[in-house]
Amino acid sequence: MTAVTAPALVVVGSINLDLVVRCAALPRPGQTVTGDDLAEHGGGKGANQAVAAARLGARTTLIGRVGGDGAGQRLRAGLASEGVAVPDDLVSAEASSGTAIIAVERGGENHILLVPGANALLTPADVERHAARIRSARVLLLQLEIPTATVIAAARIAQAAGVKVLLDPAPAPTHFDPALYHVDLLSPNRSEAEALVGRALPTITDVAEAGRELMARGAGAVVITLGADGAMLCADGKTLHLPTFPVHAVDATAAGDAFKAALALRWAEGASLEDAVRFALAAGALAASRPGAQPSLPRRSEVDALLATHIASALTPT
Repeated sequence: MTAVTAPALVVVGSINLDLVVRCAALPRPGQTVTGDDLAEHGGGKGANQAVAAARLGARTTLIGRVGGDGAGQRLRAGLASEGVAVPDDLVSAEASSGTAIIAVERGGENHILLVPGANALLTPADVERHAARIRSARVLLLQLEIPTATVIAAARIAQAAGVKVLLDPAPAPTHFDPALYHVDLLSPNRSEAEALVGRALPTITDVAEAGRELMARGAGAVVITLGADGAMLCADGKTLHLPTFPVHAVDATAAGDAFKAALALRWAEGASLEDAVRFALAAGALAASRPGAQPSLPRRSEVDALLATHIASALTPT
């Protein structure tokens, strides 16, 4: 994909330094577990999704804040090296950069402790200053690791300009502002969907009902990710359960971010939501098969190759 035809995506979200500890098993409350190793990576849902989108071929801008510390400088340099444009005026000299401490067990499950830092200082005024960038995008991608008022302000700028809005409601807040439902595409994971509807969703039928309920609250369409069970698409009065791609899971930390970025990209390219979800499932599966957050994010050629292999396998007689 060339720079001329690549769709423009804008991400408004968090930028974190990830400190990743690998261990045999995640600690239980009150338990001390010895880790295998410690690694430092760029992270944050906003930054992860921006890097994922750039690697998949989008012209990507990230509107997010870092602190005036060494970590902030490294994080901005890392984003620039991935081809992600970050406005120069979004550095909070008085704050530390956001930090996530992530414990990952060998099976791929993880626990995350997040310190927002400068992410908490991203304001509606910040997105208003960069409204022209949002208006030029095909899709605006949002998450909830920044203040809710800032998320809503960015969505309203996009909606007024006819730009599609995809909201990843993660982490699920204790109070979910009703205005957040009114986006073109809402994409929680299963636990976030459970928090939004206020009940457990043990079966695929329950997930489909939750998707329809979220649409009734204002979402134009809903995609609920289900980990190894794939994803549920609810759109145009229909529900569709799509299976994932079988991989050996190593680290699920950024699988959801890879999924959301891939979903946004294919949607921006004009694909149907069904095709976009299939593409996103392939991207998420690849990310889960590798360690780290941003280091695990796949390139477009890798996703296309997995999709092609899957299609070829399905067509091969048994």
